[in-house]
Amino acid sequence: MTTLPSLPLPLEFAPMEAKLAAALPTEDGWRFEPKWDGFRCLAFRSGDHVDLRAKSGKPLARYFPDMVATLAALRVDHFILDGELTIPVNGELSFDALQMRLHPAESRVRKLAAETPATLVLFDCLMDAKGESLADAPLTRRRAALEAIFKRFKAPNHVRLSPGTDDRLEAESWLAQSGAALDGIVAKRLDGPYASGERAMLKIKRLRTADCVVGGFRYEADSRKVGSLLLGLYDDIGRLDHVGYTSAISDAERPALTAKLEKLVGGPGFTGDAPGGPSRWSNGRSAEWTPLKTELVVEVRYDHVTGNRFRHGTTLLRWRPDKAPRQCTLSQLRSESASLLGETSA
Repeated sequence: MTTLPSLPLPLEFAPMEAKLAAALPTEDGWRFEPKWDGFRCLAFRSGDHVDLRAKSGKPLARYFPDMVATLAALRVDHFILDGELTIPVNGELSFDALQMRLHPAESRVRKLAAETPATLVLFDCLMDAKGESLADAPLTRRRAALEAIFKRFKAPNHVRLSPGTDDRLEAESWLAQSGAALDGIVAKRLDGPYASGERAMLKIKRLRTADCVVGGFRYEADSRKVGSLLLGLYDDIGRLDHVGYTSAISDAERPALTAKLEKLVGGPGFTGDAPGGPSRWSNGRSAEWTPLKTELVVEVRYDHVTGNRFRHGTTLLRWRPDKAPRQCTLSQLRSESASLLGETSA
C-alpha cells in the first residue's frame, strides 16, 4: 500500500460504491445527492504532493494536470476528498471531453486541460482537521467536515460542493431532470460509515423513451443474422444523425428481422453524424455496418444521454409503424444544464 505523509489512508483506498435501486427510499434517515456525469475521483493532498485516483485505483493525475494544480493551490495542505471529475462545456457537463483526456500524449492532455479545464465536484470527506480517518464516521459527521474544509478553500475555482438534501420531494425533482448533466440520484444513510469498496449507497436512474429511425444495422460476429440496430434522429436541418444502438433482439426474432432489413439495404442511412469504428458503445463489435432506407421506426428505452447520443445500449420496446421517420428528431433528447453546480455557458 502506498501512503502519503500525514494521511491516514493509502492511495489504494477503494471508494464506497452504489447499487442500483428502482426508486428513492421512502423511510427516514437518508440523504440524497445528484449523481454527476463524470469520473469518480479520490483526491489526496499532503503538502505539495497531490494524487488523484479513479474508482479502479488507477492514477488520474497525469490526465488532469489542471486539477492537480488547482488542488495544490488551495489553502488547505492536507486532505482526502471524494468527488467526481467533470468538464463543463458551454454550460453542460461533457463526458466526451473527459474521455478525450485519456490520451497517451502529454502535450495533447495539457492542451485539452488549458482549453476545457476540469471541475471537481466534492461529496464526501475522509479525513478530519486533526488528520484522523473519517471512514468509520457517520455521513452526518463526514458532511460537516466536508463543508468546513470547503469553507476554508475560500471559493476556489474549479472545485464545487455537491448539493444534497434530506427532502425526498426535492430529490424527486432532481431525478426528473436527470439524463444529461445528471446521471441520476444517489441515496446514502445519514448514520452510515464510509464502506470502502462496498455497494453501501443506492443509485436511482430515470429511464426515458425515444422514437428513433433505424438508419442501419450490424450483423452478428461470424453470422449473417442481425446483431444490432443503429439508431438515428433528425437534426434541425434535416440530417439523420447516429445516436446509438439497440441489440435487444431475441434469437427467435433474428432470421425474420434480418430478411426484413436486407430488403431495405441501399438507402442513404445516416446523412449527418454516421457510425464510425469501434467506440465506447461497441464492446468489440465489428465496425462494419449496413445503411438502410429510412423507413423503420422503433421506440427504445434509455437511461443517459451525452453529446446527443445514448451513453449505453438501449432496450427495444416496440416497432412504430404509425410514426413517420421525419417525426423522430433530436428534440426528444432534452438537454439539461449544469446549473446545479453554478456552471454557465461560455
